[in-house]
Amino acid sequence: VIQARQSATYSQTAAQQNYSQSINDLFGHGTHISSIIASSGVATTGNYQGVAPGGNLVSVRVLDSTGAGRYFDVIAGIGWVVKEKSRYNIRVINLSLGAPPQSPYWDDPLDQAVMAAWGAGIVVVAAAGNRGPQPMTINAPGNVPYVITVGAVTDAYHPMQPLQYQLASFSSAGPTYEGFVKPEIVGMGGHILAYAPNNGTLASEFPQWVGPYDDFTMSGTSQATAVVSGVVALMLQVNPSLTPDQVKCRLMSGAHPAVTSKGTLAYTVFQQGAGLVNAHDAVYGTATNCANQGLNVASDLAGTQHFGGRANRDSNGNYYIMSDQQTTTCSSGGGLLGSLIGGLVCVVKDVLSIVPLLLDGLFWNGSYTSGSGYTWSSGYTWSSGYTWSNGYTWSSGYTWSSGYTWSSGQTGTGTDITAQQ
Repeated sequence: VIQARQSATYSQTAAQQNYSQSINDLFGHGTHISSIIASSGVATTGNYQGVAPGGNLVSVRVLDSTGAGRYFDVIAGIGWVVKEKSRYNIRVINLSLGAPPQSPYWDDPLDQAVMAAWGAGIVVVAAAGNRGPQPMTINAPGNVPYVITVGAVTDAYHPMQPLQYQLASFSSAGPTYEGFVKPEIVGMGGHILAYAPNNGTLASEFPQWVGPYDDFTMSGTSQATAVVSGVVALMLQVNPSLTPDQVKCRLMSGAHPAVTSKGTLAYTVFQQGAGLVNAHDAVYGTATNCANQGLNVASDLAGTQHFGGRANRDSNGNYYIMSDQQTTTCSSGGGLLGSLIGGLVCVVKDVLSIVPLLLDGLFWNGSYTSGSGYTWSSGYTWSSGYTWSNGYTWSSGYTWSSGYTWSSGQTGTGTDITAQQ
């Protein structure tokens, strides 16, 4: 069994046509995620099976027995959490689900619900998505700049050998269409063994991954997201006064990026963010004011101000991080990710300015190289700090490029959200 404390349950799907009235997880994915986050079961090694075995769970069902669902249900589920957060002391929302973005983050109703939760003091941890390794594949609601978006790392079936850890090829990469660096962090998401009901849809469709004790092996950014949510719970158990922005800051500052034998970054920030989550360094970190600088969730929700990130793309299709001077120039002209978005195209023309970007993982040609594993170093120092995660005010005169069309089919009622397994 999961053996975690469950404070409450809520099923948004219960009243919907063609959905089961039960709160039970008929698919198996949600149980698997919950087990990773908070199981207090003890393995044969004597270690707890969950990341935060002392945490309490509030189960909110928003997906059906196939792992799919509707925007409306997910939004309503998040709304219920915000409404009941004080009653059940809800501090973290794990969103191991997603869908390709259909609009700017500030216009997307699911993204708005997530921002409202963040503004209410709830830490939101969202899956980057499993559409990698190509750039600009971050799912909603992981495309929301405020939240903690998680990519996945895997190994060679030797979990105690960190030198074999590498970025999972399926892990979605940034930047977002608004120019934000995503994911913020990566977690273990390859062939994760955790509890799942043996009568669920997943177990029925993939019996080869069912273990002898109602456990199940699954890979995805969903599982990596659960790991990070568990770490966030540990952080709040030790320091319950932390705000969502402070949690995000300490998670990122405590992460260990992958580096090569030469000490350079093995992956760019668009692929690994700040690096692999480290529970000890996140829980006992003291960093402040290093996340969501320049953003304002209240203004975003009110519609009085929206924000763009520092990422851009040059005429050769390379992604890079703009300097303060470049973001000022771009924001005044409304240009960001030039070939995709209308307005002024900001391009780094000075070769010397590219060099520090390359060295600090801030320049990417969009390629993915499968390696045999890298060192995830706690000794790496970002020469520019975490300024690549900051935002700036989006130009009010901004026009979307005719070269990229957001889907007009987004109504919030279709089956457009899936579990990220």
